[in-house]
Amino acid sequence: MPVPLPRGDQKLVQIIDSALADTARRSGEWLVCKPGCTQCCMGAFAINQLDALRLQQGLAELEVGDPQRAQQVRNRARASIARLSRDFPGNPDTGILDEGETAEMLFEEFANDEPCPVLDPQTGMCDLYAARPLTCRVFGPPVQSEGGLGVCELCYHGASEEEIAACEMTVDPEGMESALLDELERSTGRRGRTIVAFALGL
Repeated sequence: MPVPLPRGDQKLVQIIDSALADTARRSGEWLVCKPGCTQCCMGAFAINQLDALRLQQGLAELEVGDPQRAQQVRNRARASIARLSRDFPGNPDTGILDEGETAEMLFEEFANDEPCPVLDPQTGMCDLYAARPLTCRVFGPPVQSEGGLGVCELCYHGASEEEIAACEMTVDPEGMESALLDELERSTGRRGRTIVAFALGL
């Protein structure tokens, strides 16, 4: 059984999901995300240890309810690791990404065409949707990043910059995720970022 998540993680997920519901209401038809759209499921992306634990817990629950589907997820994760290990910009034995500017640049060019192993290629659906990382929960709506206000390229067609800004999603305004990561590191020693394949396939 995976390491238990910090108690506050469920509250963090609820806050993010509530913020998404609010921005979806304000966005209306501009936000075109729907089941089967897999644009955001292509390409490796970094996840933190909270995300990794949430995924591991979700996979453990899936193994109880649908062991065959859980094994398919694990098999896809292991196949992904086999493809990616040689060029992985980190430690392929632990799945932890290197830190620093050079590592960030290498990761920008890494595995951009690799499908997420949690994506069911037959249905186009996420097999661990309830346990998905926060990155997945906030992808699509307008969200502030270092490069400004970013949105999925499939969404907000025909909306002006002002209309897009009016739909902005506020993500974790109280910094709960950072505090929970600190708590997790203190209690378990788990730190560093990884990718979905290594979180589920090692």
